[in-house]
Amino acid sequence: MKKRCKQPAFPDNKREEALLSQGYCRIAGIDEAGRGALAGPLVAAAVILPASADFSWLNLVKDSKLLPEQTREEIFNKMCDCAIEMATGIVSSEIIDAINIYNATKKAMKLALEQLKAPPDYLLIDAMVLPRVRTPQKAIIKGDRLCLSIACASIVAKVTRDRIMLELDAEYPQYGFGNHKGYGTREHLACLQNHGACKIHRTTFAPVRALARLI
Repeated sequence: MKKRCKQPAFPDNKREEALLSQGYCRIAGIDEAGRGALAGPLVAAAVILPASADFSWLNLVKDSKLLPEQTREEIFNKMCDCAIEMATGIVSSEIIDAINIYNATKKAMKLALEQLKAPPDYLLIDAMVLPRVRTPQKAIIKGDRLCLSIACASIVAKVTRDRIMLELDAEYPQYGFGNHKGYGTREHLACLQNHGACKIHRTTFAPVRALARLI
């Protein structure tokens, strides 16, 4: 019986180091946040770390979903000072409904790349390939748990999206977006059943369609 390879507790920079040894300089990690939510935008982020990144806070970096909110915020603020560049791409719920979540994810990632001041020369992407993007790239399954720059991008995307959802919570207080950030929690589904869908809900997503019909 084959033993399963145990994933490392923290992502590492082995892939970035290998690419640096091949002559690549601006290596961007790319990830998204909000793909499975029922409401709000999808946010992608691109992060380029220094070649000799040796910051104490890097030891805290994990897939954003595995970190407490306060830790994500602390790492995000450190990255603002230490990263060579970081940028985000935001796609609204209306666009998600129009082009589907898979295409919206690619669009958000491309928008994040376009926001960088200078183009990267290699892309490390969480479980996705960006067609018609000429930059050399590699899709890494569970990249946010394995690859340092992708994990950093996951934190930037998550923090950025959470802040947006807190703003939307003030605009639509009856849905509790500040608590669940638009994901399909029991609280959120109950709010949908009571109030129907609002402007920022993804009406093509099955739970929204099903509960909105009850109103």
